[in-house]
Amino acid sequence: MPTYQLNVNGKVHSVEASDNTPLLWVLRDELNMVGTKFGCGIAQCGACTVHLEGNAVRSCSLPVSTVGEKKITTIEGLSEDGSHPVQEAWKEIDVPQCGYCQAGQIMTATAFLAKNPNPSDEEIKDAMHGNICRCATYNRIHKAVSTAAKKMV
Repeated sequence: MPTYQLNVNGKVHSVEASDNTPLLWVLRDELNMVGTKFGCGIAQCGACTVHLEGNAVRSCSLPVSTVGEKKITTIEGLSEDGSHPVQEAWKEIDVPQCGYCQAGQIMTATAFLAKNPNPSDEEIKDAMHGNICRCATYNRIHKAVSTAAKKMV
């Protein structure tokens, strides 16, 4: 089995995994970073979203062999104490209900706001469209993204 050197949350980790093992399972099973969730397994729900070089990607369908030396950020690496402006906005607006999708929602929102710090309502809606919330807290998610954008200015 090949060994991969993965740069996750600023630290290099050596892991053994089959080439086609999804990054999600390497993060959860090998590195014990369980904030990233399994939702659908086909990159449709967004629960498994992480950053790869700052871009939001679905880790459930990303083979570990394709990552190379790219920097991976998980929800655990966003901030040590939950003080990232998006995390603060999530708490302020009281977004989570069950919370299962929230790490993926937050990772999508942070990547989006890094590229578009002053989004319109329509841009927020479009950016967050691919993340499914089974509890339907979409209005609160939208408000939190908007609130975070104001905090990040």
